[in-house]
This record gives sequence, C-alpha cells and structure tokens, in this order.
Amino acid sequence: MVRKILNMKYWLVIITFISSYTFSQEKIFDSYHQLMGVDFIISIVCSDSIKASQEISFAVEETRRIEKIISSWDKESQTSEINLNAGSIPVQVDTELFELIKRSIKISELTDGAFDVTVGPLIDLWKVSLSNQIIPTKTLINQALLLVNYQFIKLNDENQTVYLEKKGMKLGFGAIGKGYVAELIKEELIQRGIKAGMISAGGDLVVWGNHPQKQHWSIGIADPDKKGDLIGYVRLNENAIVTSGNYEKFIEIDGERYTHIINPTTGQTVKGLKSVSVICPNAELADALATACFVLGLEEGIELINKLDGIEALFIDTENNIQTTNTFNYDKSH
Repeated sequence: MVRKILNMKYWLVIITFISSYTFSQEKIFDSYHQLMGVDFIISIVCSDSIKASQEISFAVEETRRIEKIISSWDKESQTSEINLNAGSIPVQVDTELFELIKRSIKISELTDGAFDVTVGPLIDLWKVSLSNQIIPTKTLINQALLLVNYQFIKLNDENQTVYLEKKGMKLGFGAIGKGYVAELIKEELIQRGIKAGMISAGGDLVVWGNHPQKQHWSIGIADPDKKGDLIGYVRLNENAIVTSGNYEKFIEIDGERYTHIINPTTGQTVKGLKSVSVICPNAELADALATACFVLGLEEGIELINKLDGIEALFIDTENNIQTTNTFNYDKSH
C-alpha cells in the first residue's frame, strides 16, 4: 500500500512574543510575507511606524534581490548559469554568491560531507521517484552520487569564477539559503540603525538586540508529534535557531517513511531522528548545521556540535527521546 502524507505547513520553531505594544516608546512592528517559497516574518523594534515600514520594505526587496542570485529554479539566476555550464566552462559570479559558495565548502569540510550544496541530483531523483510512488533503484542512486561531491566545485579567486567539474552537477542552497538571507538582512538592518528585531525565514529564525518588554526573545520549539504543542522554550539574544525535521515533508510507502532530507554520501533518505534544533550566533551556519546533524544522526551530530564553541543543539529521535549537547538549556513545557 502506498500512502502519501500531506502536512500543512507549520513551523518547526514557534515564535512567541507580543507584537505592536508600547514599552519605553518602542514597539514591535510585524510584517508577514511569502518569500523564497516560504513564510517570512520580519519584526522590527522601533518607535517610528514610518521608519519601521521603510525598513520592512527594504528587507522584503533585499530578500527578493538575493533570491534572484541564489535560486536554482530561476533560469536567469547566476546559480542556474553555473548549473547549465557544469562540465563545460567556469562562470563569473557576484562576490556575495562566490563567498556563499566558499563558506558552503568550508561547512562541507567541517561536516565530512553531511552538508553538501551539490546534493541537487539526488534530491531531484528522489523527488521525481516519490512523486510517482516508487523508490529509486540502487543503480539510479549510484549514478546520481557520481555527480554529488563538494570537492568537484572549483573556485578561481582571481577571476571570481565557479566551475562544476561534471556535466549534470547542480548547486542548490536549500539547506543554507534561508539562513543566509535571514543573517544578511539582520546585519543590513543593524547597519541601517535597527537595534533590535527578528527575522524568520520559513522557521530559520534570528534575533538581535533586546526584546522591548522581556529583554530576551522567548522562542518555542515545536513538538514534532503534536501540531501546535511545544516541548519547551529557549531564551535568545543575538542568536539564531534553526530546526530540521522529517515530519513536515515525507511520504510513506508500505509503512516506511521517506523524508525530503537526503544523505549526500549514501544517496538515501535520512532516518533515525524526528528533528534537530541548532542554536548558533549565525543563522546561515545554524541552517547548514541543522541539516548536517540530521544527516549525521544522534551520536555523530552531538559529537560535532560539542566540538564547536558557542553552538548548541537539541535532538529528538524516532522514539521521542530528547537529547541535547552539553550547553543546550531550555525551559520545558508542562
């Protein structure tokens, strides 16, 4: 029996704060948008509604600008140009894309390939197969694996070019792009004089400055089995939290769950965990590490995070056991 499970979008991280109230003449101004194919919340702490509106508009337009560069679906994007010329010629790109790819390679090295922006051919294979309610054959998976390896990305610093060594390779920023955008928008708003706020890019969430009433920002972590319920709260300042999970997007075939997260080294969908939440000063890094830890699994994921200063993680396995890294603290829900 084949059964496709369709879950309505709900957030792996639930934001809990009171909006648009006055405290010391400052308010939180919230704005909700559909950007990059996901729900965005842009929240700005400000005393001037006109200024807040201007800065929110800036954030929206900047997000759209970045998407036109990093999207692999937009045929006119620089990322698509790199993919179209895989195995053929190097492509000169803007500095921000070049540096994003550089950082992505470093994270791949850090995670021994558990995070890999070249995983696209495997994602495409599984997406097509599962949409037809079949599992891809081992032969097809092995063929796709030949095109997945971050070491096949060749960068030329002098010319600022990107070259994918094999025809059919594909860059994709699904596991880092939203975190990248959230982090970039945060930094740009700070430069524009916004001292506190929150950006949530489809649940990839970053806060900065003090919450005007409570000083910290209280962020709830969703229970993967009970929509709308929480397992607890974390208190954040100058931090990001990103959750990767298998309970939003999956398909069941003959009682077996197949998730949208693919292991770049084995070519198989990932099993063993329900969710991983990573807290990190940088949303881009949190985004990539959440995916990497989900791929690595409980033991290796905890080992990795415990080696990294200033980064924490919470893991929920398929038996609903919760384990955290050494420094992860949260208030449990009752």
